[in-house]
Amino acid sequence: MTPAELKKRTMGYALRCVKVAGTLPKGPVGDPIARQLIRSATSVAANYRASCRARSQAEFVSKLGIVEEEADESVFWIEFGVEAGLVKTSRVTSLLSEGNEIVAIVAASRKTARSRAKKPKP
Repeated sequence: MTPAELKKRTMGYALRCVKVAGTLPKGPVGDPIARQLIRSATSVAANYRASCRARSQAEFVSKLGIVEEEADESVFWIEFGVEAGLVKTSRVTSLLSEGNEIVAIVAASRKTARSRAKKPKP
């Protein structure tokens, strides 16, 4: 997957999460969960974009770490919304799948980038 494709994919994920957050019930339970989901999902897209502009391999690896953490947190908030009865599983199944795929892609990319950073340059 190219960086441009992953930029588009993370942006789409963030947009879908924002839409789901907008459907959560208003009130003392739904509002904080919606805010957390919006914050973490938009951070996925923003930090992946920032990683593409990294000035060093170390900065790239660090930004990918943030992307991985935020994507995993987004999955958590979606799962929490389901468990709390705020959203139906059928409404977010594909979103959960996408979030988990992004976590896996970024984790693998980070691992590769770390191993490349450790190799001595000729």
